[in-house]
Amino acid sequence: MQINSYQSEDLLLFLKEGSPVVFPTDTLPALAVLLENSHELWKIKKRPIKKPFILMGASKEQLLKFVLPEAKEDALKMSLYWPGALTIVLPAIRTMVDNLNPYGNSVGMRVPACEMAIKFLEKSGPLATSSANLSGEKPSSDPHVISQSFPQLPLLAPLNWPQGSGIASTVIEWEGLGQWKILRSGSCMPTEI
Repeated sequence: MQINSYQSEDLLLFLKEGSPVVFPTDTLPALAVLLENSHELWKIKKRPIKKPFILMGASKEQLLKFVLPEAKEDALKMSLYWPGALTIVLPAIRTMVDNLNPYGNSVGMRVPACEMAIKFLEKSGPLATSSANLSGEKPSSDPHVISQSFPQLPLLAPLNWPQGSGIASTVIEWEGLGQWKILRSGSCMPTEI
């Protein structure tokens, strides 16, 4: 089966046209779209709209500007684990919440520890992301398997992707000044929790 793989400049054009794209991360490959097209992720993944997506960026500077003032200091402390397999759920500006978590008040944010992903995110800016699998199905790190699930989607070339851990990121949620709740245990666990 032919895989639609493209260099980053071409993948950026697909994003601008509203198409989701796929690229590797340090955990699992990401299915990604521009924020204003996040509705496409729910549709293509066949995922309930009440399940939010995360905001992935190339740096903490790209992401933390969307965090509400009351959580900024704690967010900055936890961002020391970036790049890495830690998703930090934080209260965010309304436009971010509306695009990624319309039934909530917060947004999960992450900077992956994958040079290929970071280089792409530096060019694209922050993206709405999720693991590259249909809702309820087991995630895969194999571009061929991903391409079978999403044959219409372009993948970031070259396809000799760096091997991710295959383990989803740890997800923690800010609950108030210095207080965090673990939503999902993964490959990274901050010592502060």
